[in-house]
Amino acid sequence: MLHTLTENVVIYGTRGFGREVHQLIKDLAANGTAIACVGFLVDHEFHECCEVHGLPVLGDAGWLANGSDVSVLIAIGATAPRRRIVQRISNEFGSKFAQLKHPRAWVGDGVQVGAGTIVCAGALVTTDISIGSHVQVHVGSTIGHDTVIGDYVTIAPGTNVSGRVKIGEGVFIGAGAVILPDLQIGSWSTIGAGAAVTRDIPDNVTTVGVPARIIAQHACGWHLENN
Repeated sequence: MLHTLTENVVIYGTRGFGREVHQLIKDLAANGTAIACVGFLVDHEFHECCEVHGLPVLGDAGWLANGSDVSVLIAIGATAPRRRIVQRISNEFGSKFAQLKHPRAWVGDGVQVGAGTIVCAGALVTTDISIGSHVQVHVGSTIGHDTVIGDYVTIAPGTNVSGRVKIGEGVFIGAGAVILPDLQIGSWSTIGAGAAVTRDIPDNVTTVGVPARIIAQHACGWHLENN
């Protein structure tokens, strides 16, 4: 009789999305995937509780130094802190990162998904799409054909990304935003909730409105941590 090894996962982040990721793991397990969550990690200064959903808050990233055979998921929506945490864990602990696709997400053929990426329930990812590492595709969002998404991107709930869009590293796309076909979104830019993007967006800007307009420009985005 063959025995499938269970992938044990620790979630970095204890707030709303961390709890949603825990639910995603439970849904995968109920659907027959050999996966289990062993607990949560959090930055030391945000350690507010001892347990979440009945599982222990184990500490900060330093807990990984104990050599436990676990995969890690970073459940923090802000893109710059996510990059910082991934780099620390990779450099100091050499940990591996899980990859999750909810059983009720629809992911078509020819879709490449990087390590640490999370595709939530109700997401529709059509075909011939490249999604980088540590990307969050939240509930009810859609991604059209031939789109390329860089690392550390957040696609918030209800976002519609059309076909042949290129999204740079570290972009945050707010809930309900719409991006029309054949556009490029520059790295570390923010697209406000409900915005309609009708033209290319440069690096390191914030855009809002219908149609989306630039309201702020900032330094290289991954230096601006707003955790």
